[in-house]
Amino acid sequence: MKPRIAVMGSGAVGGYVGGWLHHLGQDVTLIDAWPEHVETIRAKGLELTGMTPEECITVRPPTMHLTEVQSFSKTRPVDIAVISVKSYDTEWATTMMAQYLAPGGFVVSLQNCINEERIAGIVGWGRVVGAIAATISVDMFEAGKIRRTVPKGGASHTVFRIGEVHGRVTARAQMLADMIAGIDSVKVTTNLWGERWSKLCVNGMRNGVSAATGLPGNELDRVDAVRRFCIRLGGEAVRIGQALGYQLEGIGKLDPEKLALASEGNGAALAEIEAMMIAGSNSGARSDLQRPSMGQDMLKGRRTEIDFMNGFIAAKGAEVGLVAGAHAALTEVVKRVERGEIAARPENVTSIG
Repeated sequence: MKPRIAVMGSGAVGGYVGGWLHHLGQDVTLIDAWPEHVETIRAKGLELTGMTPEECITVRPPTMHLTEVQSFSKTRPVDIAVISVKSYDTEWATTMMAQYLAPGGFVVSLQNCINEERIAGIVGWGRVVGAIAATISVDMFEAGKIRRTVPKGGASHTVFRIGEVHGRVTARAQMLADMIAGIDSVKVTTNLWGERWSKLCVNGMRNGVSAATGLPGNELDRVDAVRRFCIRLGGEAVRIGQALGYQLEGIGKLDPEKLALASEGNGAALAEIEAMMIAGSNSGARSDLQRPSMGQDMLKGRRTEIDFMNGFIAAKGAEVGLVAGAHAALTEVVKRVERGEIAARPENVTSIG
């Protein structure tokens, strides 16, 4: 019998992964807080599109409103609860699913930020697995429709990384990776925390800046002053991660040490990093559509995850005695844009000293 999977939060990433797992024959139930999204999937299916015709499918997985989750008490328990909500909703979503877990069941954090500790506080460290989706670029642009705006990673870029908090390779981590392999490239990592912080560095360079400026992803690197600010953010985050003792992986395609040096004024490193960022902005992505998740949230009038990205980086910097001035300033700017005090525009970050 296949493991029973429940995806709590079936928006861009959760819906994309859950929809594809259903298409690949897994026992998946999607759960979401947006009633129109749930009803659209029930009536018309979940439409998933990508960069090639083969990536364009419509699936009809079982889908639940939050109010219907209680029905799990009358059915087979959940073996894998995938948490794919915004970070600020992690605790209640985990608490809701914890009561329906099978005795050997576990919870997977498929989220942007570092939430494993919050989840472990509810279900215990032994029932937590991390899952990172790196440079996947998906968005739910309307109810029941999710699109991917960058090519699949394949051999050139490993998109999914599955890891245990203790760093060992386990049967359950490998099982999860084997399921996801049909969606895109995946590996079981022994360096979950280093992978998590490296992804946080990427998010810290992109998400809040998109939210504050209103610019889509690739445009961030085409505006000189904005690109330099992104590099500053990346360098601060790298130095904090190093001070915390993490073994950092690539920051996207950027070398962590060179990124930090570039942010500190090393001319050769800056030239190399900028060249790579500019080249990346002219990649095969749909530049007119690709927008970091926090930029998407701002357009939709949703609360952003700024406190769990740039705010979190700044707080961790304070713990190790490092000032993350750019992250702290960006956090406040994004909150002002959220409150409607200022409009999203490039000057919001280019004016930060």
